[in-house]
Order: sequence, then C-alpha cells, then structure tokens
Amino acid sequence: MRRWIRIVLVFAGLGVLAFATLHFGVLERSVVAADLDSPLSSEELGKLAARGRYLVVAADCYACHTYKDGPAWAGGLPFETPFGEIHATNITPDPEYGIGKWTRRDFHRALRDGIAPGGRHLYPAMPYVSYRDLTADDVDAIYAYLMAQEPVNRPNVANDLTFPNNIRSLVGAWNLFALRDPEQPDAAKSTAWNRGRYLTNALGHCGECHTPRNFMMAMKRDRYLEGGIIDGVEAPDITRDTLALVGFEPDGLARFMRLGVSSVGSMTGPMFEVVHFSTQYLDDADLTAMAAYLLGEPPPPVKPIMPAKVSVKVSESGQRTWFALCAGCHGIEGQGVPHVSVPMRSNSSLRIPSARGFLTSVMHGIAQQDFPGLERMQAMPGFAEHLSDQEIADLATWMRAIWGGQGAAVTAAEVAKLRSSI
Repeated sequence: MRRWIRIVLVFAGLGVLAFATLHFGVLERSVVAADLDSPLSSEELGKLAARGRYLVVAADCYACHTYKDGPAWAGGLPFETPFGEIHATNITPDPEYGIGKWTRRDFHRALRDGIAPGGRHLYPAMPYVSYRDLTADDVDAIYAYLMAQEPVNRPNVANDLTFPNNIRSLVGAWNLFALRDPEQPDAAKSTAWNRGRYLTNALGHCGECHTPRNFMMAMKRDRYLEGGIIDGVEAPDITRDTLALVGFEPDGLARFMRLGVSSVGSMTGPMFEVVHFSTQYLDDADLTAMAAYLLGEPPPPVKPIMPAKVSVKVSESGQRTWFALCAGCHGIEGQGVPHVSVPMRSNSSLRIPSARGFLTSVMHGIAQQDFPGLERMQAMPGFAEHLSDQEIADLATWMRAIWGGQGAAVTAAEVAKLRSSI
C-alpha cells in the first residue's frame, strides 16, 4: 500500500510541476540578464544599427520574415510542419502588428528564451533554441537595426495548428527538454574555430535543418549536424568527415558558401535561399571561420573516390538511362557543362550514404538558378513520369557506384516510397 501511495504522490508532484511550469513559468531558464531592463539611447541605437545589419544577414532573418513580393520584414510566409501551418510574424517597428512597442528586454527574451511580451511562448519554428547562443551585444545590434526599419502596418496571419499543438503554453514544457545553457568559447580552440562555431550554431542556426530530430521534434544533440529532413527535403550531413568525403577542403567550402556552386554541385531548395539572402554577403574572414569549424583544425584529408562494383544488369540499365536523358546536359563522362549543368562525376549527392537528395532531383527536377558572380544553371526537368521506379533505382545505383564509391544498391521500393511521400 505504501508503495502505491508513493507512486501516486510522485505522479501528483509531476502533475503540479507541469502545471506550474506551463502557467507560472516555474523552472523557466532565462538567459537574459537583469541589466537589460535599461533602454538603449537613440545615439546607442544609431551606432549599433550598422553592425546589426550584418548580423541580420548572417542570421538569414529576411528569408523567413518576408513573404514573396511582400513588404520587407512584414511576415506572412507560411511554414508547413507535422503539426500544421505556422506563419512568420511581422518584425517591423509597427506598434500595432510588429515589434514597435517591444522593449530591449522583450526582444532579448524572444530571441534567446522564446518568450514574447506578455509571457506568450513562441513556436520553435523561430529558431530561438539556436539563437540562445547569441551574445547580448549582438542581440542589441539586431534590435537596433530592426527598429530602424520602415514600420509596416500589416496584420499577422493566424497559424493553423492541430490540437493540442495550438496551445502555446505547452511549448513551455517542451522548452524544459529542448533548451540548454548557451555555448561558451572553447579555450583549446583557435579564435577562427570559435567564431565559426558561433556563426554556424548560433547566428546561422544551421543545426535547425541539418540535425535529425527526436519524437518531441527537438534536435538530437548527440547527432548534431548529421542531417535531417525538412518538408520532405533532405538537409545533408555536414559533419567533418562527410564534408571531406564529398571533396571539400577549407577554401573550397568557404567559396561554396559564398557562390552556391562548385565542382561538388550546387545549392538547391532552401539552401539556395540561404546563399541568396545570407552567406554570399558574409566577409571572407567569417566564411573561412565557418569552414574551420565545420572541417576542424586541422581538416581531414580529401580521399579519392574508388568506384564500387555494380552488376552487369544494373550497369546496362543505368547507362541506358544516362545516355538517353542525362549525358546531353551533364556531359558524356559526367564532367558538366559550364553555365548549363553541374558535374556529376564529382557531385556530392552521389558520394554521401543517403540517396534521397539525388532521387528527389531526378524525379522532380531543379528550377533554373542564378548564383552570385553571374553564374547560372539551367533548369533540370523532372523524370518521375518518364522513368519507372526500377529505372530510377538502377540509374542511382550505377552513378553512385562509379562516381560516388557507394556500393549499396538503391531499390525500386525505396524509390516508390519516396515518390509517394513527396
């Protein structure tokens, strides 16, 4: 009997704790300092705004908070999630619909704690989990820049989330498990490495897309940057060894983040927007620092790719499709055509363990892309309606074996499953 009483008391205590956490902020772990209650003067805001502009670009805020062809920073962009649709909010200094009435402390709380004025929990589609690592000085600069923008009196679009995900207070319980203490500089690493980690993990919030998530949709910290699936699109593994596997060395990786295109392929999907709105504008020192962090110091050597074995039947099928549909644009030997199509014999999508990105491109194509530096790639059509699951599987298996060194065969069942999910 006493054992059951203890169990009941434990569960009752957990229930009270959950209620207190959700409704009264008990155990909420704020990282916002008390001295931020003092407002910034007009002179301070003016001085900070210029630096804030660069930080806002590094954080890629524009891409999410500006609807296509809409006014800058006025929100409205929809995001499809497993729990329904979320819309980006107005972050112009409009006092009615934007952040015009937000204090300095309000802004810090939103970016680093995920809590808006009035104790309203933000949904983690806004990457406050990563922005938690931002320094107070940088948050002040971002605040100053946004407050200097033109106010836009545009109402926010209501979210359309399923029950119980539409109950904002539940995010408070999620934060208990998903939020952590901010990262501190690693004294054993170089200044460049620490700057790169800050740009990658905090400002650039790369882990939000490139990290797999658990059943609670929180990032799996033990698999940080090992790749994830966002809206059906694969954000690939960008850990040290995988980047080296696909052929990146530090200078090449830095150039790829600036230009979005290289011998390993081109940025597509959401990453094309990251280059377009953000990384092309970062200075050389910051891009070099990000490469130093991602590849490590010293970086691993780039290893040559050794072709893997493939059966005669699959090889004949894959080559038949290649010469009929692919070689005309990508070159007979997969060398690519400048300003038309990227090389395939050195393409990263063939060298990584997952074939999902390559299969998606083959089935659904890639839109025409105009890159920084006047580079462009023509549109690639999708072949989902022209090729069977087996033909696509054979093409992928053959190309990944001879040019990617990947020996694992892609099956028709894998293609069929992906075809039905996108």
